Amino acid sequence: MASSAGTLVPASSTTFEQPDPLAADHEATAVLELIARCGWAVVATPLGNIHATSPDGRIYLAWLPEDASAWARRIIWELHVHPTDGPAWTQEFGPDTPSQAVAAFLAALLPPTP
Repeated sequence: MASSAGTLVPASSTTFEQPDPLAADHEATAVLELIARCGWAVVATPLGNIHATSPDGRIYLAWLPEDASAWARRIIWELHVHPTDGPAWTQEFGPDTPSQAVAAFLAALLPPTP
């Protein structure tokens, strides 16, 4: 490539690094895509929080990026599971947990897709 003065200017290339899968991504895309494929009921609040329930009603998931009480507890993901056998349990993930990790955790709880 030549500049207007006739000297050669080295070509520049832009390289895009893949994001670190172990780092926080501060988004919900991976989880939202998973639950959409699985037919979950999803409700988004005007503030941007998302609440979802599995088709069988046994798993509730909340993404709480705008919930002050959740942030005070350093929680952005909240999962409530109601097994058919055994007590209900809860899992929470903080704001620095990658959405891919939350999606993988959730996928491990879901029945296999045909």
